[in-house]
Amino acid sequence: MFPIRDENPTLRPAVVAIGLIAANVLVWIFVQGMGTNPALAESICRLGLIPGAVLGSLPAGTGVALGAGYTCVIGGSESWTTSISSMFMHGGWMHLIGNMWFLWVFGNNVEDVMGRGRFVLFYLLCGLAAATAQVLSNPDSAIPMVGASGAIGGVMGAYAIQFPKVRVQTLLILGFLVRMIEVPAWGMLGYWFVLQILMGLPTIGSEAGGVAFWAHAGGFLAGVALIYVFRSPKLVTAHKQATARALPRLRWPAPR
Repeated sequence: MFPIRDENPTLRPAVVAIGLIAANVLVWIFVQGMGTNPALAESICRLGLIPGAVLGSLPAGTGVALGAGYTCVIGGSESWTTSISSMFMHGGWMHLIGNMWFLWVFGNNVEDVMGRGRFVLFYLLCGLAAATAQVLSNPDSAIPMVGASGAIGGVMGAYAIQFPKVRVQTLLILGFLVRMIEVPAWGMLGYWFVLQILMGLPTIGSEAGGVAFWAHAGGFLAGVALIYVFRSPKLVTAHKQATARALPRLRWPAPR
């Protein structure tokens, strides 16, 4: 299921969400060479999170092939700061676009009930929780982890708690069947979370590259917990009032 839009107004422009999207896009263009090598491979190696390197469980000189003839060699001095820099790295165009779309659909409303400063800190903490979960799933891994999806998973977890009944217009793809459906946020986001767990179980301890399912799950759970700390009662009340006023004109025809 892929979310298209939600029936959830905002009080103010989502400055932080827009800024985060802009930052990811700018990094993709100017640091990662818009997905061209050697810039892409070098940025993933230098700024991605390598669990075994950060924890010191891999010896210096350990190498991992990143494709296109490029090998990432661990130097033995990798810093924990890659837990943050990796949140702004991506592996491809679709990786970037998909993450930024999810951030926009769900991030603007979460920012709305937290306030801008709190949302920045919340986002970074969810990203760090996601990185920790992925590292714990395979602490000796030499494969770099990149992507904003762990932090965005936190945004989704917070949204599921704060706005569980909001209708989300979703693109459902089942083989050759493609149609638009409306589902409550808890259903769409709950399905996403369960899928990460089911897909992540076979990857525990695995050295195969691919999707960082445990980062997604860890970020989501962090968001579920942290929404209670970071949301502002004043902004939550204001958001509810704005929603009540705007709801009649936000209704769209139910898909047939």
